[in-house]
Amino acid sequence: MTVTIDENSTRTLTVPPKARRTPPPKPRAQLISYGHWWWALPAVVLVIAVHYAATLTGGFFAFTNWTGLGEWDFIGLTNFQRIFEDPQLVGATRNTLFLAFGSVILTNVIGLLFALAINRTLKSRYILRTLLFMPVVLSPLAVAYVWKFIFQFDGPLNGFLGAIGLEEFQKVWLADPSWSIWAILFTVVWQQTGFTMVIYLAGLASVPVEVEEAAALDGAGIWGRFWNVTVPAIRPSIAIATTLGIIQGLRIFDQIFALTGGGPAGATETLATEIYKQAFSLGQFGFGSALALVLTVIILAFAILQQYVTRDRDARKA
Repeated sequence: MTVTIDENSTRTLTVPPKARRTPPPKPRAQLISYGHWWWALPAVVLVIAVHYAATLTGGFFAFTNWTGLGEWDFIGLTNFQRIFEDPQLVGATRNTLFLAFGSVILTNVIGLLFALAINRTLKSRYILRTLLFMPVVLSPLAVAYVWKFIFQFDGPLNGFLGAIGLEEFQKVWLADPSWSIWAILFTVVWQQTGFTMVIYLAGLASVPVEVEEAAALDGAGIWGRFWNVTVPAIRPSIAIATTLGIIQGLRIFDQIFALTGGGPAGATETLATEIYKQAFSLGQFGFGSALALVLTVIILAFAILQQYVTRDRDARKA
């Protein structure tokens, strides 16, 4: 390579191969390449086999009278007709919707209030976050058995009411058809509120302090700053918290199984408990699959509706 230094002299410089602008040699194709798509193939196959294939199989048996063993016959929509004609199953659907919407509303309202209270101001906010989140990591069955002891007639709750002179409010909470469903709802809300609180804390961390201060200088009150500044900023957190809450609320099983077992007299039966009883206790696998399919459709419908309601306003206009 010849390089001109000035007008009267020239010098020849040798440029090393590494410094030349020549394309590097193409690497040989390796049999195993890190990050290649087929590394995820075992996980994809497992998910398809466990979730999608099993769901499709269960959906097929929902139209049969299979008992879980032996032969079966295709009976069409008979199982679904039986579901909507059985008053107990209609009541189980009502209880499912009550627990789902009740838990979603209460956990989101209380969780948001906790998140707002301990977001920036309190010095002990890290300790409070840990204490409020601790019930989430506990087993639902363990939590349910603890509250079952509390709700007993001779348990701490009635003892506390008697100690403060409110004996008329003492009840057999889990054996009362009017109050047993509320006891389950209280247990679920107590355990799940910390989870929604963490979601809202993550959303509040993205709200700029300067925007809140500017709104306060412009004369906006606490409610005005919350509604016009905070809520639009945490809209994604609201969507996530409510979606997960609806899905979890529609599938509540452990707490009911441990606290009441669906009683008294079916007052706390839900679709999840009916699926378990019909499929595994009574051996009506086809009918239990039909109930599971109905529950799946309900979950999908409410999840899609919730995503539409809570999506961003700009996306709605587009």
